[in-house]
Amino acid sequence: AEEPAAEEPAAEEPAAEEPAPVEAAAEEPAAEAPAADAEVKISAKDVKALREATGAGMMDCKKALKENGGDIDAATDALRKKGLASADKKAGRIASEGAVATYVHAGSRIGVMIEVNCETDFVARGDTFKDLCKDLAMQVAACPQVDYVSPEDVDPEFLAKEREIEMGKEDIQSKPEAIRPKIVQGRLDKLVNEKALLQQDYIKDTNKTVQDVVKEAVA
Repeated sequence: AEEPAAEEPAAEEPAAEEPAPVEAAAEEPAAEAPAADAEVKISAKDVKALREATGAGMMDCKKALKENGGDIDAATDALRKKGLASADKKAGRIASEGAVATYVHAGSRIGVMIEVNCETDFVARGDTFKDLCKDLAMQVAACPQVDYVSPEDVDPEFLAKEREIEMGKEDIQSKPEAIRPKIVQGRLDKLVNEKALLQQDYIKDTNKTVQDVVKEAVA
């Protein structure tokens, strides 16, 4: 009897290959956010603009701009809150409050009554404002040549007449025609300033003008 043929071993199925480990994609480093305290670059143009707008010092303006991210309006408000902004910027505001002060010179030969306006009743009741009013009344008594508060208050007709008179003077006529208007303007400016209260030397400190004293009081 024939021996049964040996069965061929069944072909083994190839072992399933284990999936190759997926390499993690290298993550790109996220862009670094700018440091919160990165220094804000301030241009000289912005510093100049803020100085012209507020009258504050250069370093104060630069610091205010840095602290407010270069925003000129915000920097202006910051300077005002610190009292560093010039009183010039306040000149156009409505001054509906104020006080009346009087001064009578020794011997009662000269008396002055003056009204000084401010923006709020709170300011009007303050000692600084009251002292300013008294000093201004005394200043007016000491300056009989004063006719108005500011040079801008001068009567245009008066100015035109004075200009005509100056232009006709012999010493002006002897000058080259090209420089006559400049000389006359200088004389008119001097005349106007002599009659303006704010341009007078302050009687308590002649190194200052009355305008300087007012600015210091309201800044």
